[in-house]
Amino acid sequence: MNQQDIKNQLQEMFGEHFITDEEVLKERSSDLIGYRRWERFNGAYLAEKPMGVIMAQNTEDVSRALAFCNQNKVLVVPQCGRSCVCSGTETYEGSVVLDGTAMNGILKFDEENYMVTVGCGTPLKYLEEYCNQKGYTTGHFPQSLPLAQMGGLVSTRSIGQLSTLYGGIEDLLIGLEAVLADGSVVRIKNVPRRAAGPDLRYLFMGSEGNIGFVTEVTVKLFKRYPENWMGAFGIDSVKAGLDAIKEIMQDGYRPAVVRLHDAVEAEMTYKKFINEGESILLFVCEGPESIRNATGEAIMEIVQKHGGRPLGEKPVELWYQVRNDTCDDLYRANKQGLLRDTCEISGNWSDIYSIYENVLKRFPQEIEDVVQISAHSSHSYQTGTNMYFVFSWKGVKDLAKSEQQYDTAMGIIMEETLRFGGSICHHHGVGKYRTKWMDQEHGSSYQMMYTLKDAFDPNGIMNTGTFLPKR
Repeated sequence: MNQQDIKNQLQEMFGEHFITDEEVLKERSSDLIGYRRWERFNGAYLAEKPMGVIMAQNTEDVSRALAFCNQNKVLVVPQCGRSCVCSGTETYEGSVVLDGTAMNGILKFDEENYMVTVGCGTPLKYLEEYCNQKGYTTGHFPQSLPLAQMGGLVSTRSIGQLSTLYGGIEDLLIGLEAVLADGSVVRIKNVPRRAAGPDLRYLFMGSEGNIGFVTEVTVKLFKRYPENWMGAFGIDSVKAGLDAIKEIMQDGYRPAVVRLHDAVEAEMTYKKFINEGESILLFVCEGPESIRNATGEAIMEIVQKHGGRPLGEKPVELWYQVRNDTCDDLYRANKQGLLRDTCEISGNWSDIYSIYENVLKRFPQEIEDVVQISAHSSHSYQTGTNMYFVFSWKGVKDLAKSEQQYDTAMGIIMEETLRFGGSICHHHGVGKYRTKWMDQEHGSSYQMMYTLKDAFDPNGIMNTGTFLPKR
């Protein structure tokens, strides 16, 4: 069928839930990646537009849509909360957006087993508030909390700001329902653990809609403890801060929040608390009183051993107030004439400071009119930590040059990360943007990505170009 015939068929199948309004298609064509935001701010929508948006109402709709698109080789781009920042939901000419937003709500709240099952379009903010009212928490607090929906959080392998205690989405996900490219519905049951072959949940976590559309998820719950221990510390350098965090993690302590902001970021947000040139450490401990207080006492001892200067609770309270302002900050930067974005990577303790140091050194050497290049560590492990870079420069009206500058900036971070054996993506997802570095990221195992894609999506309709180059 030609494109018009396909649109007619989809209109017949889904009626008012198939949208072809030009303004909607323009808005759905790209996500929140930095250079696209800058383009839109300058009145340009340069990503290719889809032919339509299917607003799926249930799993049956998703199944019918995928079966039809697979049969007719129509490219499908899954979308939910649309908080992606790596072009993961960017569309192609002639593609169809499959949106799961309408599939929202609490399907089962299981207090005996500490689990909750929800539709893929359920906003995390709504779910967390619902759980809080009953005395529980999901433990999942990404910066995208105001926008994020549960299906997208699973598909992008999301992580939250309290991950050091509660874990990432891979630690929270119990089971799921998904629809494969041919329309087949599959379900992975909810059990605490099993050794019955490979863990199939992991096929969908981080796959970014590349092998199927997640329609329903079940995540674990935690008892909510409103009281916590909080503490901040000024510290002389990023290196000293990383050394303190490393000791805390390797000694077996698990605070909920572990953050280290370098001197640039500390000056921007915490200036009234720190001495000139200091970095800042922020900690929050949650859980039963005896555990959180013991953890807090150990943190106090370890950080001071590394030269940390106690600052009390006020800086942490300030962080709680501003922690999800990133999206507003990015758009505010556009209004100030800046192209601004972020990029997160991870590395082992032996390498993470070298990655940080080299990225900061190269940025002003290779990019014109840099206004900011800084970083913070916000998710730590026994073996290493992440580094979350924040960068901006004076935007130019030449949008082709803006994209070129963006490529240079991201290239610096990717190259230095790979040079020191780190991972090019800690939690934002690969999207269509970081695909060009995926072969270096995975090395000899990269071919297995193609094997999975060909097995589950032989016609290549599912979010093509995401983490594998478009063929």
